[in-house]
Amino acid sequence: MKRKPDLLWILVVILTLGVVTTGYTQSLWERSSAEQAMLVYEPQTMLAPYTSLDQ
Repeated sequence: MKRKPDLLWILVVILTLGVVTTGYTQSLWERSSAEQAMLVYEPQTMLAPYTSLDQ
């Protein structure tokens, strides 16, 4: 007769998988948001008020 796993062990495995998955997903989100911030950044020129680029 096979011994069934305890409910506690099943909950521990599910909780561990949830923590690992959450950590991995969060690291991917942070990495992608940092890359997007680098792409969105556009340097701005400092212009005096009421002037244009050709002055």
